[in-house]
Amino acid sequence: MKNILILAALALFAVSCGTQKTPAVAATPAEPAKTVVLTPELEAGRDLYENNCAKCHKLKDPKKYTKEEWGPILVRMGKKAKLDETQMASITDYIHSQL
Repeated sequence: MKNILILAALALFAVSCGTQKTPAVAATPAEPAKTVVLTPELEAGRDLYENNCAKCHKLKDPKKYTKEEWGPILVRMGKKAKLDETQMASITDYIHSQL
């Protein structure tokens, strides 16, 4: 009888250790990535962004900030990079197209 209880306890222990717990809330699938076809104008903005901004720091993913958060960042960085209004408009259009 003692052996049966020991075997039953070991079996119960082995089964409880082998099960996987499921999360309490089911995970929702990630939203599909938004694919934007870049026009020549947007490509020019992307090139300006990559070539000018990466000179001083690692590039940020455009989706990291909202459109409202990007506004002051682009103004401040445009001044530091000495970009003109046309270049800044091109970069801004590219960033906004990626949001």
